[in-house]
Amino acid sequence: MLTVKILMFGVVGAEHAAMKEFLCEHLVYDAHSVSQALKIIDSTPDISLCIVDIDASYRKGMKLLQTIHGNASFTTLRTLVLTNPGQIEHESEALITGASDYLHKPINKEIIRARIHVHQTIVNQRNQNRSAQEQELLLNTIFWQAPIGISICHSSAPNSNADDNIVSFNPMFEKITGWAKDELMKNGWAKITHPEDLAEDLHNFQKLQAGEISGYSMEKRYLKPDGTVVWVHMIVSQLSLKDDHTYKHMCLIQDITGRKEMEKALIESERSMSVLLSNLPGMAYRCMYDRMWTMQFLSAGCYELTGFAPEELLGNRKLSYEHVIAPEYREDVWEGWKRVLNKREPFTYEYEIITARGTRKWVWETGQGVFNEAGEVEAIEGIILDISDRKKFEDELTYYTDHDPWTGLYNRRSFLKMLDNSSFLHNSQKHALISINLSTIHTLSMRFGFHYSQKFVKKAVNALNALCSNDCLLFNIHEYRFVFYIKGYRDKNDLTSFCQTIFHTLSAMFATERIGWGIGIVELHEQNRNDTEILLKNLLVASEHALANFENEMNFCFFDKEMEQKIAREEALTKELFHIAAGRLTENLILHYQPILDLDGDTICGFEALARLKSDSLGMVAPMDFIPIAEKTKLIIPLGYLIIQKAFQFYQRLKANGYESICMSINISAIQLMKNDFVESLQTMVQDSCLDPSHFSLEITESVFTSNFQEVNTILGQLKEMGFQIALDDFGTGYSSFAREREMNIDCLKIDKFFIDKLVDINPHQAITGDIVSMAHKLGHCVVAEGVEHKQQLDYLRHFNCDKVQGYFISRPLEEDHAIAFIQIHDKPSTTDR
Repeated sequence: MLTVKILMFGVVGAEHAAMKEFLCEHLVYDAHSVSQALKIIDSTPDISLCIVDIDASYRKGMKLLQTIHGNASFTTLRTLVLTNPGQIEHESEALITGASDYLHKPINKEIIRARIHVHQTIVNQRNQNRSAQEQELLLNTIFWQAPIGISICHSSAPNSNADDNIVSFNPMFEKITGWAKDELMKNGWAKITHPEDLAEDLHNFQKLQAGEISGYSMEKRYLKPDGTVVWVHMIVSQLSLKDDHTYKHMCLIQDITGRKEMEKALIESERSMSVLLSNLPGMAYRCMYDRMWTMQFLSAGCYELTGFAPEELLGNRKLSYEHVIAPEYREDVWEGWKRVLNKREPFTYEYEIITARGTRKWVWETGQGVFNEAGEVEAIEGIILDISDRKKFEDELTYYTDHDPWTGLYNRRSFLKMLDNSSFLHNSQKHALISINLSTIHTLSMRFGFHYSQKFVKKAVNALNALCSNDCLLFNIHEYRFVFYIKGYRDKNDLTSFCQTIFHTLSAMFATERIGWGIGIVELHEQNRNDTEILLKNLLVASEHALANFENEMNFCFFDKEMEQKIAREEALTKELFHIAAGRLTENLILHYQPILDLDGDTICGFEALARLKSDSLGMVAPMDFIPIAEKTKLIIPLGYLIIQKAFQFYQRLKANGYESICMSINISAIQLMKNDFVESLQTMVQDSCLDPSHFSLEITESVFTSNFQEVNTILGQLKEMGFQIALDDFGTGYSSFAREREMNIDCLKIDKFFIDKLVDINPHQAITGDIVSMAHKLGHCVVAEGVEHKQQLDYLRHFNCDKVQGYFISRPLEEDHAIAFIQIHDKPSTTDR
């Protein structure tokens, strides 16, 4: 290979280094000014090629080309321009000016060598000192071995099918286009050119044929036989030899399909990146790995995120990114990056920044290190996003997760979390819970509406919240129930004093509203602190007990052993009642029967069936202990049917003993009475037992009418139609109203023991019991007096014509055998109806 002297003008940087490496076998001269280049050309007349980088310095490059091609002494010097892809205007102007060829960056070693070979061949052809044989040998070598496609034509018709269309083309041309020689000869180059590129190609070719230009270059597409496309960089120039061969032009093509695909991918990547960066709620960055986070690149989102323009942070021109990070996070961010870079892991962290306006924003940063071949950190790249809205939402979510939205107090969840934190008891301080039960506030909602009651809740919370301190926290654990958690008190006297403060605080607000409340206290210790459910239950029990005794000025109640035993007893009773209601242990529910005396004939006219519980573990249990539990748990419904059944069975026994005229009184719970199927169920029981309902009196309390008078009265009417007698129990202590009495579907009034007891303490002339009897008679009702324990009471009642009496003076409630014995002593058997 001949050594060629080459002048490089304006070639710098990576291209310069590559050219030096690729052209190491040639003599290469450098020039960076027009005067310097001309001086080298003048002093080195055998320079055959000048490579001009017109992108590096367009004006200087064009000036040099104009000077070279305008000087007749430089006619043997060929010029090759170096450009970036896409600079078609620069390339065209350079070719028009006289440039022989152009070359795209980045420089390919094989291409530049081939181009130099081609151009040097052309130079040698013009050199009269070379023989024609050497020139032909060089051209043939280049033609057949060149890594680019070459075709030589002498036809001026691109679509001609003449045999002289394409004179010759090298193997690489055939390989690049995909067409065989005969096909190329037949079709011509226009038919295999992509339609979108054909017009430009023909336009340039026509100018070439007209002599307007000596050559042109372009990037175009050829259509392969299989329909696929190959991109090529094509150079077409005039070609003329001195022998008899007259050639029209020469075409050089280089396959750039791979580069085009890369360019397309790059353009798409840049487009996607541009879209991403323009819509990024933050910024992308590249910075040095130093404490200042010296920025080398920042996307446009920097301004919206930080309030600083990117150029203010680049190179720490105005301030460094370190100063944007909130001071309390700077060390954590630095240490976090150190940890992940040592492990070559990605970095993710949330922290606050301070914007140009002085406001704070929460950001989320993620990135990774850029390492050189030595494994050292060259830079850091990543993105920083604004997460202030998310943080605000998280803070609000956390707040509403741990706080009650209406009162603003810590809620039940926070309370349970605090109790579950067992470490809060691992010190010598005392800890206690004080519950304020304001459940009676619901009465305000019933009277004045929900918003009215909520206003008072808010008012109470504000007042109670004023009592809080670091050692005294207030929680809202349930609607109308609040709990103070207190630590560090000395003894119960401190708790008592605090409860009294609570009482006086609430009294000042609720006195006019007649609202009661209960304050329960549970001291925490090793035995109870691990069971939060038990703690809450004990708190509720203590506060309910205090609430129940509010009228007795019992301001608060400690949960103690006695109350604990009471709860245990209640749970045991509930369990046993459940078994009885389920049909097990039914023998534990027994009935005692209290005789009822008919004052008209001094005869026993009936019995009241009174339920008793004979517990295996607790012994005999009074009705006042288990009936409220049964009603609270709704077990009173199945238990009530069991009581009716047992009363029916006892009546069958009385009837068998000849006392079928005796009337049996049975107490019916309001809960059972209001059950939808009560009337039908009772009728079925009567039919199954083949009993006459007229021998049974169903006793109900006055309070049943407070819920729904009309509905209750309708049910009683149905029972009366079945034949049952209806008695109003405990008359005079609750809903009593003689105005309503006439409307009630009842047969009998049972005067409450309260009025009978008064007959012993006051002057009989001052008692109203006789008036009650008289008015009841005027309404057509039979009257029974309960709780007669003294002869004085019996005489009074007899004087005022009371119909019937019952009480300890007549007899205590009796078991079945004793009841039958009692009636046998006082009455003779009779088979006549009443």
